[in-house]
Amino acid sequence: MAPHPSRRAVVAFTALAALAAAPALRSQADAPALRLNQIQVVGSHNSYHVELPPNEFGPVSVVGGSVTQGLQYSHPPLDQQFAGQHVRQIELDLYADPKGGQYARPPIRLITGQKPDYDPAMNEPGTKVLHIAGLDYHSTCVSLTACLRAVKKWSDANPSHIPIAILLEFKDTLDIPVKGIPPVPLTTWTRARLLDAEQEILSVFARGDILAPDDVRSPGKSLEQSVLTDGWPLLDSVRGKVMFLMDGNQTQRAAYLEGNPSLEGRLVFTAGTPGQDDAAFVQRNDPNSGIAALVEKGYLVRTRADADTVQARTGDTTMRDAALAGGAQWVSTDYPVPGLAARFATGYYTALPGFVTARCNPVSAPQSCRSVRP
Repeated sequence: MAPHPSRRAVVAFTALAALAAAPALRSQADAPALRLNQIQVVGSHNSYHVELPPNEFGPVSVVGGSVTQGLQYSHPPLDQQFAGQHVRQIELDLYADPKGGQYARPPIRLITGQKPDYDPAMNEPGTKVLHIAGLDYHSTCVSLTACLRAVKKWSDANPSHIPIAILLEFKDTLDIPVKGIPPVPLTTWTRARLLDAEQEILSVFARGDILAPDDVRSPGKSLEQSVLTDGWPLLDSVRGKVMFLMDGNQTQRAAYLEGNPSLEGRLVFTAGTPGQDDAAFVQRNDPNSGIAALVEKGYLVRTRADADTVQARTGDTTMRDAALAGGAQWVSTDYPVPGLAARFATGYYTALPGFVTARCNPVSAPQSCRSVRP
């Protein structure tokens, strides 16, 4: 079944694609060789997400109450985000489905009198991509491999792009109450299943296309020691690559680190705690949580500019402005170009000045930095 983006979201994206695709600033001839942690880009939150159509949103809003207002946003397909919105960090919510079919028949479809099966790919074994199992399930790419194939196709066509960071949230709990709607059994993310997800990644991307912890760690040092003392790779040396980040679930982090406390042999950077061997990437959803100090030390940080449509509804840019000024390398938003919040009668959006793809990091870039090639 085709996804159901809001009409306003589609119109806004189409009308503003030319603006968002305006030429980015070019590097000056005397610009220093920047490292990966010395730039800043914009990312998208729940990058696959397509909001519920009205016939499904009504019953879900009865179950979830006002919290379901936070579900009213849509993103275009991933390649359109890269090409037209300058997005360079995405987020995928992952549900383990080793046998296939576990999430193929969302209860909300049964409640609303629809055909229960909506996409044959949901019956195939493999990790699925959706927001809330059984309720908020519409996605531009329904499986991990489908999403990654979309990234790879765009990456192959644009081989000099700034690395794309892919934040993975391994979900085995529900985000909102489901009283009155039949529950969907969820599969727990064990270490074995996390490693299975690595194999799905490698079925799409060759190892050489991935910037992994082993590529950053220095001999005889932990991953954290390596990035804080020796630094991240030069930006131009990792163009065209992707890198994977794990959302900050501590149970899953502990499972993933078993036997490899500094992420030896692993593909995904965990959301680490400063002072621990695996701490290279740090997640701070609150932009007012000491991010600048972390960036100054050498960590890569992801934060959010907005959440749950609140800023889009009010037009408040306080959170956005703090996120950009704090130097987090990845600033995630649901509104990466102007116009997407028009449905709420505000002009809210999050983009870098001049609608460029990347800029010199306001905290970690050298003073001589003037611009960054897209």
